Amino acid sequence: MEKFDVVVIGSGPGGYVSAIRCAQLGLSTAIIEKYNTLGGTCLNVGCIPSKALLDSSEHFKTALHDFEKHGIDISTPKVNLPKMMARKEEVISQTCDGVQYLMDKNKIKVFHGFGSFIDANKIAIDGKKKETIYGDKIIIATGSKPNYFPGMEPDKNRIITSTEALSLKEIPKHMIVIGGGVIGLELGSVYSRLGADVTVIEFQDGLLPTMDKTLGKELMKILKKEGVKFLFNHAVQKVNAVKNGVHLEVKNKKGEMISVEGDYCLVAVGRKAYTDKLGLENIGLETDKAGRIITDNHLTTSLKNIYAIGDVVKGAMLAHKAEEEGVFVAEHIANQKPHIDYNLIPGVVYTWPEVASVGRTEQELKTDNIDFKVGQFPIRALGRARASMDIQGLIKIISDSKTDEVLGVHMIAPRAADLIMEAVVAMEYRASAEDIARICHPHPTYSEAVKEAALSATDSRPLHI
Repeated sequence: MEKFDVVVIGSGPGGYVSAIRCAQLGLSTAIIEKYNTLGGTCLNVGCIPSKALLDSSEHFKTALHDFEKHGIDISTPKVNLPKMMARKEEVISQTCDGVQYLMDKNKIKVFHGFGSFIDANKIAIDGKKKETIYGDKIIIATGSKPNYFPGMEPDKNRIITSTEALSLKEIPKHMIVIGGGVIGLELGSVYSRLGADVTVIEFQDGLLPTMDKTLGKELMKILKKEGVKFLFNHAVQKVNAVKNGVHLEVKNKKGEMISVEGDYCLVAVGRKAYTDKLGLENIGLETDKAGRIITDNHLTTSLKNIYAIGDVVKGAMLAHKAEEEGVFVAEHIANQKPHIDYNLIPGVVYTWPEVASVGRTEQELKTDNIDFKVGQFPIRALGRARASMDIQGLIKIISDSKTDEVLGVHMIAPRAADLIMEAVVAMEYRASAEDIARICHPHPTYSEAVKEAALSATDSRPLHI
């Protein structure tokens, strides 16, 4: 039986990054992955393939609608879906190969097979061959899987999850999306750009319920202009697969039952922690009501040699959150003193324009009775935005009324996924809105909107509106 200082179960962003950091710290490390490729959900059926399709579909939309305005004359572009999907698969393959390279480079032993606990140190691996390995420390990084509620069970044909939506063989005529969160809006955007009618059904009264309400309202306006339809305060009761399509029974806000029909239904109501067949019962590890493994502030479970990170524990289900937790645990095992500020983990939605957020929302601050100031600046007021024809969106900065410390930054803008990092850095160093406003931002850039929003929050004195 092979013995290791650390065994990591799961090779997603949390797992493989944790394994790399353990190896860097001189710990003999193994990683167990049930699939043939490394990278977990993110690389195989999540972040990476969805971004590949989002980019491809945005290029198509731009060519179809905007090239002429740019003075570029082409014949009407057409979607070659098989080729688009092939490019996506190539991106996945290259990225997964990159993770394998990192495992080899850092001398991390990779085991392919289903890992389950025999006891607190021994892991049984059920792969091409059955074997058992020993880990002095064990890190659970098994991630999550798509969630669904009774009545909307996926058949993976017409009633689909994000996994199937990333590999459709045809562009839907009418795609119904259950859920107005990140996954539903990103994948809905892909197929809307490619020509599908898209209807989003959301139980709550707006989009992106975990983000500042300003963002959901602004994104809804943008997506409506692009033809996406929305049914808010609607509860899906039943989804039925019918010949060549789907039939949904939906209760509206008046309590009346209505029917919604399409050819595909994407169930995007969140994800749930994946601990199936992990053998937690063999070691007495408990999960909470949501199925997540319970940990302390050091991500240690009730067994002091076993840790859990990423989607399988509480908190936002984000790849970069899992990575930070992976590094945190590795350094904790090595007796260092790592730190994570969960308030400063940014969230991003890769629609176009992109949506990004960090820190406290206006709604949260009101609930906690914290006095604050708000500064906003519209993207359309930027010269750079007009030059690129990306004029939709805004930057919103919230600062403390007394100290001017930045408490939250929320944006919908071109390249918001990258712009948000200015806010994260500023907040890490507890900057004030005035600090950001006094920094020289290059012109013409989208980042100027951050400066202008900071000027607005500081003293209601933006320069360009």
